[in-house]
Order: sequence, then C-alpha cells, then structure tokens
Amino acid sequence: MATTDLPDIPENPAVGILDAPFDSALSERYLVYALSTITARSLPDVRDGLKPVHRRLLWAMRLLRLDPASGYKKCARVVGDVIGKYHPHGDQSVYDAMVRLAQDFALRYPLVDGQGNFGNIDGDNAAAYRYTEARLTQVAIDLMDGLDEDAVEYRPTYNGEDHEPELFPGMFPNLLANGASGIAVGMATSIPPHNAAELFAAAIALIDNPAADPLNHVKGPDFPTGGLVVDSEATIREAYATGRGGFRVRARWQIEREKGGGWQIVVGEIPYGVQKGKLIEQIAELINAKRLPILADVRDESDAEVRLVLEPRSRTVDPQVLMDGLFRLSDLESRFSLNLNVLDARRTPRVMSLHEALSAWVEHQFVVLRRRSQHRLDKIADRLELVGGYIVAFLNLDRVIEIIRTEDEPKAVMIAEFQLTDRQAEAILNMRLRSLRKLEEMELRREREMLEKEQEGLTLLLSSEARQRTRLKRDLGKLRDRYGPQTPLGKRRTTIEEAAPARDIPLEAMIEREPITVILSQRGWIRALKGHAELASAETAKFKEGDGPAFAFHAQTTDKLLLAAENGRFYTLGADKLPGGRGFGEPVRAMIDLDGSVGIVAFLPARAAEKLLVAATDGRGFLVPAADVVAETRKGKTIVTPRAGARLLVVRPVAPGADYVAAIGENRKLVVFPMNELAEMTRGQGVQLQRYRDGGLADATTFVFAQGLSWAMGGESGRTRTESDMNPWRAARGAAGRMPPNGFPRENRF
Repeated sequence: MATTDLPDIPENPAVGILDAPFDSALSERYLVYALSTITARSLPDVRDGLKPVHRRLLWAMRLLRLDPASGYKKCARVVGDVIGKYHPHGDQSVYDAMVRLAQDFALRYPLVDGQGNFGNIDGDNAAAYRYTEARLTQVAIDLMDGLDEDAVEYRPTYNGEDHEPELFPGMFPNLLANGASGIAVGMATSIPPHNAAELFAAAIALIDNPAADPLNHVKGPDFPTGGLVVDSEATIREAYATGRGGFRVRARWQIEREKGGGWQIVVGEIPYGVQKGKLIEQIAELINAKRLPILADVRDESDAEVRLVLEPRSRTVDPQVLMDGLFRLSDLESRFSLNLNVLDARRTPRVMSLHEALSAWVEHQFVVLRRRSQHRLDKIADRLELVGGYIVAFLNLDRVIEIIRTEDEPKAVMIAEFQLTDRQAEAILNMRLRSLRKLEEMELRREREMLEKEQEGLTLLLSSEARQRTRLKRDLGKLRDRYGPQTPLGKRRTTIEEAAPARDIPLEAMIEREPITVILSQRGWIRALKGHAELASAETAKFKEGDGPAFAFHAQTTDKLLLAAENGRFYTLGADKLPGGRGFGEPVRAMIDLDGSVGIVAFLPARAAEKLLVAATDGRGFLVPAADVVAETRKGKTIVTPRAGARLLVVRPVAPGADYVAAIGENRKLVVFPMNELAEMTRGQGVQLQRYRDGGLADATTFVFAQGLSWAMGGESGRTRTESDMNPWRAARGAAGRMPPNGFPRENRF
C-alpha cells in the first residue's frame, strides 16, 4: 500500500499549539476543573458556611441597600447584578440559589426575606424572578457585620472591575445553623441545620475550654420543618465525633378522637427535605396497591401549617402498627445523612467533627475581632490627628485667619509655624466658617478624650488574649439572646427522642384478610376460589382433560402455603399471590424452581405453632417446626435429605395433643411408639420409624394413644372406624410391627 508523505513538524510550533502527551494534558485540565468545582462552587467554607454563589448574592443585595428596614427590590435586579458583576454563570442557577435562601422550610434561619411566590413545601417552583421581590433578613445582616471594618480580605471580581469579600465576618454560625449540601468532583457535603442558641452556648464553652464537648449544649439537628430525630444518643455522638453518619427523621403525629369512638391520625410535621405533594402521592399509591390495607384514605388539609389526615380502615386498627407501616413504606420516616465535608481556613477540603467545625468558627471570630479592633485603632489614630489640628487652629484662630487672608500659600506657612501635618493643614483649610465657634472647641476636646479612652481600651484588648475571650463571649451572648429559645425564630423545632426502628409489619396489615379455597391439581395447576367452598366441590371443579384434584383446603389470603416435593425440598407460596378461580389456574412450577420430574408430596397452610411429621420411603423421619420450613426464595429450602433410592413420602401436621406415632409399611405391618422417641430436627434424614425386610414405608401419622387410632371406612358413607386399644401394636421405635386391625384400608393409608 502506498504511503503518503507528511510534512515535517516545525521545531517551534505556532503560538497556541502545545506539544504534550494527551493523557497528562487531560489529567491536568481535569484536576483544574475538579479543584474549581470543589473550592469555588460546591463546598461551603467552615468560617461562614457559604458557597460563592450565596456569598455573592448577599453581597450584591447589601450594595443595593436591601436591609430589613428598606423596601423590597425585584429579584431580577439582584440576579442581574450578581451575574453581571460577580458570578458569571446562568441566571436560573443564581435565582434558584436565591430562592432557597428565602424558603423557611429549606433554611432554618432564612437569609433572604422574599415577597411573592418563592415555592412551597409541596414542591411547587417559585415564580419567575421578574415577579418576585426580596430584601435581606436580620440574620444576613448579622452574618455580614464587620464588612466595612476590614474584618476580612477582599479580592478582585472575575473581570477586575470591582472587588468582593472572600468570606463574611459576622458572628452568626451559619454553617451549622443553616446546614449545607452539595456534590463536587469525587466528594460531597451534607450538613443538617442546628439550633443557633445551642451553637452559641457551645461556642462560649469552647472559648473557656477548647477541649469542651459541644454535645453538652447541642442536642442534635434542628430542622426547619420540625419532626423527630429518633436515633440513640450513642449514634448521634458517633456521627458528630467522626463527621459522618446519618439521622433518622420521623414525622410528628397525633391521634384525633371522633364522636362514636372513631379516630384519625393527623401529621403536623414531615421530615426535612420531603416534598409534601410527593409524600401524599406515595401514601395514596400504597392505598391503591393495597400494600397497607389497614389504611383507608389520606387527605391534605394543610393551609399555612402542614396537616395530613390518615384514616384507618376500622377503629380496631392499632395506630402504632399503622404508623410503623407508613414509616417503613413511605417517606414519613427518612434518613438525613451527615457528611461534614467543608473548606477549612486554608481552603482545603476535609471532613471535620462537630468539635472541629465549631472550633474553626470560633478561631475565625478571634481573627475577625483582632482585625476589627486594629481597623478601629487606625481610624481613631486618623481622627485624633485631625482633631489635634482643629484644636491648634482654635487656640490660634486669629493667626490662622491672618495667614489664610495674607499668604499666597497658607498651607505651607501653617505647617511651618504650628508644626502641623499635611492632613491637618488641609483639614483646617477645608473647615466651614460655622465651625469657628467656641462650642465646637469644647466638643473637639471632649471627642479627643473619648477617642483616647477608646484607643487605650482597644490597645489593651489586642495585647491580652484573656480580654479577647471576654469580649467575644460578651458579643456572642448578645446574639444568643436574639436567637434564644424564647424567641419565635430561636425556639427548637425538632425533638430528639430515641425510638426503636419501625416494627416488622404483621402480614395481616399488609394483606387484606379474605377466606379462600385453594386447589392444586394432579398436574400441578393451582388456583384460589373466593370464600370457603365445600371441599367436596373441588373434585367436581373444572380441570384440563386428563387432570384432576390432588390437594384442596381452606385458607386465608394472609396465609403462607407449604409445598413439599419428593426430593425433600419445601417451597413457600403466598396465598394472596395465587391466581383466581376462573379457568384452570396457573402452573405452580412457574412460581417456584421445581423440576417437572419431581413429584409433589404435600400442600398445606403453614401454621407457625405447629410441628410437622416428615418421613421418607425408607422409613426414616423426624419432627420439624413448621416455622423452620418456610422458605424465602423461589429455590425453596432443603429439609429432608433422603438416602439414595428413597424419596420424601409423608408430610403431616402433628395432631393436637398427640403423644404417639403410627407407621405402616408396604408389607402391611403396623407399629405405634411414643412420640418422645422421635427426634426433632430442622434438617436431615431423621431416625428409623419402622424396620422392613422388604418394601418400605406406606404412611405415618400421629395420634392420642388414649383415644385410639381412627381411619376412614371408605365409600360414600363418610364414616370412620376407631381402634381404641392400640396396645397390641405398641412397640419400640424401629420395630417391624404386626398386621393392622381388621377393616384397616387396603391402600395402607391412615
């Protein structure tokens, strides 16, 4: 094949073309993208608990002077400023972030006061930003307090035309008070909201003792939607100690009694993050699918407060059983995960414990306190310089006026004559004439005294850590009073109340209990007739040609049905899942993994309190509790392991009060022996019931020795015959036996 000559690649490629391995170039760029996502988009800062988009939103609203005392402005104006000046991303994503800051069901302490449709707990979206208005809340003001006092660093905006704060300095513990969630590249964060008053108390304790345990004050999450956290104290402590874990949150409910003895359940608070509309749809689907038949209806009677009404099927339903079922099957109980993954003071992502996160915030407040104090000192020094110049001017007022009137360059002359600084001289020249009164001089001297006193106090504050701790505790104490438990905003909403996991729901609660008649044909076709029909009618029911009845019995739809195969495996069928009585039914082997060559030995309802007598054709058998043979899968459970050449033959419930076992062989020899000689096992071959010289076991049963042994006479009479004295056949287990009483059935079946 001919080759094509390629041009030589120049040693110095054109500008913009980089000669590098593709994998390294790709990995470097992906790493840059990942770091950008982690540090500038998805993870909050431990110091103010905000992501960049939230910080820029609040900063833009502050510059628009949207404080709580001012009027509202259109959200479109705020979003426009944010994406135009600070956050070059989509307007919808910025507006969505703003909406969440205003939702009192999403944030424990909303940072934005919204006017208009900002969505609701049902899951409805907010109106477009051209229809809604907003302003800041007092919480946001507290969070941004200190921005004008050089408390934090500023950085240029993305286009270099303006500047923005790197974080907020305020004394509100926003990270833990409002929580956060986000998904970055290779990591995520999930922090529940907490009670601010408890966080302030824990922070004050940490100031006194850095090793103090915050959980002495912080009880657990405090969700805006209330509810109950039902985890144990040990579980909560472990989650907070590692920064990873989760909390089980349940709805708050109560029983409302009605006239006549009826009652209904009213849910007043739902788990955090659950949309009420979807929750109602979920419960309604449970009702329609009859997965919880004891629940009759669900109604939404909510207005400003959540009110879900749950009606039971009847007044005899146990309310706790009903709620346990709903906790298991619906989002009335949900799990909120804890992953305290944040950016630390060095902008490094890491998972912190509650103690570490709160300690990092306290340390940030010390830094802010020192920076604000130093900023104030600088301002005082500047003002003292000017005040000193003003006082010099008042003391030499006539000379100052003369210099101004006569000199071409009065500034230089005043500096030389009165030893003034350039700023002092400039300030004197800019004074208004109305300030040249005696009262002004007295006010200046009083101002200088106050400034010097404040300067002395700030100097002492910056030089003493003990004073800084005292000052910070005092300031935090004031905010704690503002968000205290006695205030509507600060009152704890979520109750910490340990509760066991929701109980396993009784089968009767999951399935509507109805009587049925179960029929299994000789060829393995199964069906369930409604009601308890006469069992004799099962023989006259319609079957496929060449087929006929094999097993028929009465049951309830809540029953588990046991099917035993010749190979010793037991299978379990749910009575509620059987096909209806119309037609011929369905093949039972399609419901379980049973080979067509293996015969069916027995088919009966499972009674947990019963014991079963099982025996194989070789005469070996044992007793097994019925509860132990129930299988959970289609493959069934091996109970009997017959020896080579043998097969399972007998599966019979032990008769009430039975104390003896009767076994008859194919050789028509009968033996009876005490039942206590028979082993009780959960799996195996068992022990020898009867010994044979030839042939094997024909049948076995249990009976009450004092009442004798009974058997059907046969024919259409339906009569039975009883042999009351079984002593002639009484022997030790494993005996050969003797011929049965006169009249015993020729097929050797009890």
